[in-house]
Parts: sequence; C-alpha cells; structure tokens
Amino acid sequence: MTSTIPTGSVPAQTSAPTRATLHRPRRMGHAGGTWVVAFAFLSAMAFSVVPTPLWPLYQQQDGFSTFVVTIAFAAYAVGVILSLFLLGHVSDWVGRKRILVPALAIEVVSAVVFIVWNDLPGLLIARVLCGIGIGMITATATAHITELFTRAHPDSDPSRAGLLSTGANMGGFAIGSLVSGLLTQFVALPLVTPYVVFIVVLLGALVAMGLVPETVPAGTSRPYRPQRIAVPRSGRGAFFAAAAIAFGAFSVFGLFSSLAPVLLAGRLGITDHAVAGLVVAAVFGSAAVSQLLVGRLSAARQLGLGTALLVVGLAGVTLSLVASSLALVLIGGVLAGAGAGILFKASLATAGSLASPAHRGETLAGIFLAGYLGLVVPVLGIGIAVLTIPQSVAVLGFAIVAAAVVLLGVLALSRRRA
Repeated sequence: MTSTIPTGSVPAQTSAPTRATLHRPRRMGHAGGTWVVAFAFLSAMAFSVVPTPLWPLYQQQDGFSTFVVTIAFAAYAVGVILSLFLLGHVSDWVGRKRILVPALAIEVVSAVVFIVWNDLPGLLIARVLCGIGIGMITATATAHITELFTRAHPDSDPSRAGLLSTGANMGGFAIGSLVSGLLTQFVALPLVTPYVVFIVVLLGALVAMGLVPETVPAGTSRPYRPQRIAVPRSGRGAFFAAAAIAFGAFSVFGLFSSLAPVLLAGRLGITDHAVAGLVVAAVFGSAAVSQLLVGRLSAARQLGLGTALLVVGLAGVTLSLVASSLALVLIGGVLAGAGAGILFKASLATAGSLASPAHRGETLAGIFLAGYLGLVVPVLGIGIAVLTIPQSVAVLGFAIVAAAVVLLGVLALSRRRA
C-alpha cells in the first residue's frame, strides 16, 4: 500500500526507504549468481561420491559382497535416471531455482538418512534420494550457469560457461572423494563425520541460492510431460552419437566411483581410505583439468585426443590388476579420467549446439540421461561378472565395451561433421 504525503511535509522523507524495503533481501547480480550456482553444483556432486571411500567399511560392518556394492551404486544411478526422465527438464518452464532449491534439500535429507540408518536398506534409500537430487541438479544447473553467465558477460565466449559447469561437475566428484577419504582415514566416526561436513556445505549452498536471479521468464508454464529429446530432426544423428560418447565416458567414472576402493582392497591389498579417495579424486581431477586445457582445440581434435587417452588409460587399469601395481592404477586412472572428461565436454558442447534456448534443459537432460545409463549398466555388469570370473577378466571386458562404445560414437559424429 502506498501513502500520499500532503503538501508541506518534509520532502526529504519522500525518498527514504520504508521498513519493508530495508528488510527485503537483496538479489545478487548475474555474475555473482553464476558462481553461487556453480558452487551449489560442485557441492552436490561432491556429496554424491562421499560413500565411495566408505564402501569397505560398510562391507566390514554388514558383511556384504562386491556385488551388493554395485547394487547400492546402481540404486543411486536409478534415482538419477528416474529423476532426469521425470524432472530434469521441468526447469525449462517452472524456473531453474524451483528445481535447484528442492534438489539441494533432497541431498541434505539423503545425508541425514546415511547417518541415522547405515545398514543396507538405509544405504539403498539414501542412495536413491541422492540420485533423485542429482538428476534434478545436473541439467538444471548446467543450463542456469549458461544463462547467468551469458547475461553477465554478453560479449564473452559462451563456451566459458560450459567450462565452468563441467568443471563444477567433475571437480565436485574429485573434491568429494578426496575429502571423504581423508575424513574417513583420520577423523573419528568415519561413517558420520563426512556426512555432517557436507550437510553444512549443502545448507550453505541452499541459503545462497535464494539470492540468485531466475533466468526463466515468468509465464512459460506448459502441461507436464516426461522427458523427451528436444532436438531438430536434422541434428538427431549427431545427438545420439554424442549420447553414446557420454555413455562411454560416464562408464569410466562409474567404475572408479563405485568399485575403486573395493578393487584396491581386494586385488592390491590396499585398505587405506585416504589412498582410495586419492585414486578416485585423481581420476575426476584429471577429467576437470583436461577440460580446461583443451578449450582451444577444435572439436575433432578433442574427440581424437579424448578417445586415445581413454583407451590407453583403460589398458593401464586392466594391466594394474594383473600386475597388482598401485602406480599403474593411478596412471591408468588419470589418463582414462582425462580422456573421459574431454569426451564428455565434447558431447555436452555438441548437444548444446543443437538445442534452442527454450529446450536447452531438455536437451542437456538427455545427454546426462545417457551418461548416467553408462554410469550404472557397465558397473552392474562387472558386479554380476565377478560372481563367476576373476576381477581382472571382468574389468578387461568392461574396458573393451567402453572403448568400443566411445569409438562408435566418435566415428559417427566425425562422419556427420565431415
């Protein structure tokens, strides 16, 4: 309600802020909002790998097998896939913040479940909840970062926004596994402390998100429907090739984020949780760094370099299990992670170039959907295979399949570009 000041009143008071204005929360600019969303994205991805160094402890506590570890990991991926299919695209019309804020809240709830219910049923529920939140965040945060960045820096290269979002994605995985491994090894209550730390971090990101500008115009609502791939017909071949590349790249990430500590303990006899966290962090850290280093390379060179690094790295990882060599695990993991990071960056860039602004979230959600299918399907295959064959043979089969999928996707995309 406004009030009218009669003539003769003190004029200076007409411009004084009202109490409501003084207490209205200030919105940050688009530049600041870009960094807040990137931090929230990184925090959520970091939390999603907190259990990775803890799996050997859960195995000791409950006595379950490597196959059960893959089931628990699959529960997370199933949550991601369902969320991407049902909710990952909805931010295109309800708004980015209306998806990101509840998604961060779901991650906090997942952390609480990990703390209060840490036997197998509780782990499965917590992992599904975590996956649901991550599925809501990935494509939404990527689209939000792109829109905030381009509005804050309209004359800058839009690919810089892509570097920031993919860096937050892969960098979050690296930071989460490293922090969790260190806390697990050196701090009391290893099955509680890492989750408490990330509850604080996620709550901070949740509060900060309230100040970030919205980028989806009001009045863009539409009837709900599940995820579909919104790509022009002429670009669908390129999209599916990019999706195959994302599938293969994420399968490498799935191998390390689910089974690396178990393989280290079972095959190499390394039970140090900090070392397990370091190996996983090295894989995702190399993925994040490689994405920054190849920004000036052409798309064709990125695809060629990423494929070569991934194939050589997977060969090294396979040999490491035969030779029982930690050095080979690290070298192979770093090379494979770098290759997967470059390939995933290229797949996102391809999808982004095919998407109209109104359907950016849908298109990116489709790529993440393919990626998370790659995260779960091959790892489940390894979990089933090790019931009857040696781990080294199962990992060799995984390496062959992952490399073949990537090569097919790269060849198809290269032909279409030519």
